[in-house]
Order: sequence, then C-alpha cells, then structure tokens
Amino acid sequence: MTTLKVPEMHCNNCVNRITKALTAADLKFEVSLENKTVTIDGCDSCVEKAISELDDLGFSAERQ
Repeated sequence: MTTLKVPEMHCNNCVNRITKALTAADLKFEVSLENKTVTIDGCDSCVEKAISELDDLGFSAERQ
C-alpha cells in the first residue's frame, strides 16, 4: 500500500471526482478527505497511474 498526499483535496466533490477517475482506471484505493490522502493498493505501476490520473484532474500527489 502506498499513501499519496493530495493537499488540494478540500471537499466531498473532490473526493467524488477522485473516486470516479481512479475507479475508471481500475485501481484499488481508499480516499480520506480528513487526512487529504489517497492510499493505493497495488504495484508501482498502479501508483504511477494514480498519480497521472490525479494530475489530469488538477491535483498534485506526493508519496508519503
């Protein structure tokens, strides 16, 4: 499991957009608005795919 910090995540709309994109990308993940994190369950390739998807949505993502 890899946790990504997503500082621009501010509301449930952000969570919904992220959830929709990562689900469409066929990734296993958990989103935490409280911690402003997305936890990816998968290999490095999955993590890179998630970072790319988040970037496409306008969110920066940093590995913790």
